[in-house]
Amino acid sequence: MKFIKFFQYAYLLFAILFLYDVVSKYLADGTVAYMSLLLGATALFMFFFRKKFNKKFENRDNSN
Repeated sequence: MKFIKFFQYAYLLFAILFLYDVVSKYLADGTVAYMSLLLGATALFMFFFRKKFNKKFENRDNSN
């Protein structure tokens, strides 16, 4: 179960990397990298979704 929690934070790492890519390309060229922005937002959503899902799963296991 601890291994699954690692992937939760991997989504957060990828969100930071994609959002860094968006900012760096915007500051360098003045263009917005929409694909990186979309992937960063999706990774951030997946982080919070997985966190909520794991908490719900742990509460179900503890109640039994």
